[in-house]
Amino acid sequence: MFARSLASGLLRFRSTASALALASLAVALPAGGAQAADSRFELIGPDIKVMVTRNGQDLPIGSVPSLAEGDTLKISAALPGDQGAHLMVVSAFLRGATNPPPREWIGVARTWKDKASEHSLNLTVPKGARQMVVLIVPETNGAQGTLIDAVRGKPGEFVRASQDLNQASLDHARLIAFVSAINGDNATHPEDLQRQAPNLARSLGIKLNEDCLSKVVDQQASCLVDDRDTLVLSDIHTNSLTDTLTGAPTTLALSLSTTTQGGAGLYSPYIGVVRDLAKVFGAFSNPQFNYLPTLSELHGETASLKLNTAPSFNKPKSVMVMAMPAIGADSPPQLRNPTKGPICAPGNALVLPVEGAPLVFATAYAHDMAVKVTAPDGSTREFPLRPRPDQGGYAVVADSLPPGATLAMHMHGRWGFDPFEGPDYVVQRPDGGTWARAAGATGALVAGRDNEVILEGPAPGCVDDVSLRLGNSATSRSVTFRAVDATHLAVTVPLAEGETGELRLDVHQQSLGTPASVTLRARAESSRIDSVDIRAGDSEAMITGQRLEQVVSLSLGDAEFRPDGLVRDGRIDRLHLAVTGNARAGDAGTTAKAQIKLDDGRTQAVSIRIGPARPRIDLISRTVNAAPVPPGTRALRFASDDLLPEDAELVFSVRAGANTTLASSDAIEVAPAGTQTGLRLTTAKGLMATDPSVLVATMRAADLPPASFGPLRYRLVKGDGQLGAWQPLATMARLPRITGFACDSGGSLPCTLTGRNLFLLDAVGADGDFTRAVTVQPGFTGSSLKVPRPADGALHLRLRDAPQAKVTLPANPG
Repeated sequence: MFARSLASGLLRFRSTASALALASLAVALPAGGAQAADSRFELIGPDIKVMVTRNGQDLPIGSVPSLAEGDTLKISAALPGDQGAHLMVVSAFLRGATNPPPREWIGVARTWKDKASEHSLNLTVPKGARQMVVLIVPETNGAQGTLIDAVRGKPGEFVRASQDLNQASLDHARLIAFVSAINGDNATHPEDLQRQAPNLARSLGIKLNEDCLSKVVDQQASCLVDDRDTLVLSDIHTNSLTDTLTGAPTTLALSLSTTTQGGAGLYSPYIGVVRDLAKVFGAFSNPQFNYLPTLSELHGETASLKLNTAPSFNKPKSVMVMAMPAIGADSPPQLRNPTKGPICAPGNALVLPVEGAPLVFATAYAHDMAVKVTAPDGSTREFPLRPRPDQGGYAVVADSLPPGATLAMHMHGRWGFDPFEGPDYVVQRPDGGTWARAAGATGALVAGRDNEVILEGPAPGCVDDVSLRLGNSATSRSVTFRAVDATHLAVTVPLAEGETGELRLDVHQQSLGTPASVTLRARAESSRIDSVDIRAGDSEAMITGQRLEQVVSLSLGDAEFRPDGLVRDGRIDRLHLAVTGNARAGDAGTTAKAQIKLDDGRTQAVSIRIGPARPRIDLISRTVNAAPVPPGTRALRFASDDLLPEDAELVFSVRAGANTTLASSDAIEVAPAGTQTGLRLTTAKGLMATDPSVLVATMRAADLPPASFGPLRYRLVKGDGQLGAWQPLATMARLPRITGFACDSGGSLPCTLTGRNLFLLDAVGADGDFTRAVTVQPGFTGSSLKVPRPADGALHLRLRDAPQAKVTLPANPG
């Protein structure tokens, strides 16, 4: 004879909030001590049929998440025809841990009786009831009074048992749904597990062993479900019916239950909330009865009981304890739409994703689910829904969806006896319409950064790729995107430095072969203007910032300034601009709005305050001291001292202007036009004061930066850093070395000019007007030229570096 009992192996983990008690189940053998048994709930128990009626509506127990006062229940046992042992079904309503139920709340059915009133229970949930349990026990031969006394004597233990077993059955249902989907009659195809197993795990709240999905295809399914003791729930669902009322979170209980100290192997960790069962049931066990917990697998009106211990039909007889749904108001779970934008339905197959309630997939509590579809014209239709946990939601059962690029959908149904409202969805269908940049979207696409572009078009939820193509390139690259709402798509366009010009975004939509194209233009990053320095009466300006090579002009009133030299100092640009025409900046202290125009047509408005006039010096005189003529070279004559040969010395004097005082710390800068750096003259090098208002400067042209030629300018640099305005000084020119000039005796025959660096000549003329002249092509490398015979005894030369200068070569040396 087997005598089954519950022996507790308790391990308590305490925290500041609460204590978690984990119970393990054991099998006691009277002859030889205690031996642990495999206590997973896999033994098949009896089937109990339950129908519930509320307000004239009938529902099977599998669709009833909670009972209510006044519900009527019909309970009967579905036993095989050859059932050998007589079983009693005892129902007990409970009204709290400290309030024993009256005797009339406990009913008894004897399943072996022929009379319907005796072999089944017809009950009405009494007012004040909060829980209900059903006990299945072998025929007691009149000892049922002991059962009634146990229920009334320790109602709190049965309240706790009802709560824990109900929760465990719901958790068990999630596991069974997961295993059945992978391994059952409607198992997913092995090749689909990579995609469907994560969906199942999310839908049912199962902790997925992702290592299984890295195995070969034929081994994935068995890996996922074979060792059920490692399958744990990933969370505790928050439905009001199934909240755990005491103890630590389910996830902690599940983790601890797999350890040796927590009773690993004695009960499966997926039954996470069956805690302290040995204590609960052991508290009211007696020599006549031994209480066994059961889990209920609900299928319509049938509750198939699962046991973890074989029942005994000898004393102490086993009492199988089945929990019924809680009694009281129940709230449906809050289903969520996890998508942040529209959902695409390229054909008629559509799954509406849901999150937040594993029980809608593991039970039949949510039933008669449907979706209300509103078309663009306002018409509505209803379609039924079918749960698809392997696809993460509910499939719409429809041969064809209403026409229209965008459909509004609302999920609804029933949760038990009550109406159930689900989330809303926006569903779109691609129709091949055009796409364009959204109306009102501004701002240029800038190279060197990630640009967000808002596109407008039909069915953004159906866009499955957006590719970027630069110019006429044959290659493209995919870019990231997201649907913003029913008509707008946000696209991130990453552009490297230098990726400017025309570009194209190709918008690919599901089920459409040809993408829609949107042409845009990318520009270099706009100039950054840090400051604009303009002084009273100025004919120049200075802009400080970054990327100033894009600036083409600055307009201030009637004055227009154009670039006149850019200097880069690390990451800072300084752009000098000179005025065109005779306009000048206004008075000091006035505020004005300047417009800065960039080379791609963009403009920037800058508010500036005109500063005080710059310090000024004016040119008094200048003298060019030519270098000795090299032997064998013909001397050239210059009409004025404005021309400075590259090997000459320049001496010039300046006088302090109005409101300018000179000091020994001041300097004069000389630089080619269009540049900001050149030669600095100081009192220690080339600068001498003749009186407090006059300076004389001496410099060699060769001391200027290499390759300097053309107009030169000068400015005063005060010791405190103030800069005077640039003013013209002279024109520096590189000269050819003429070694010979000869004419034939015939008056009409040309002459020959010989020398080196003849490419520095622009033209050679017989007169000063160059009416009879030969032009020297740029890059000429010869050493002789055929030139016209001079009309006035001198050959006229036009220099490439100084085309306005009057330079002559006497026909006869000397």
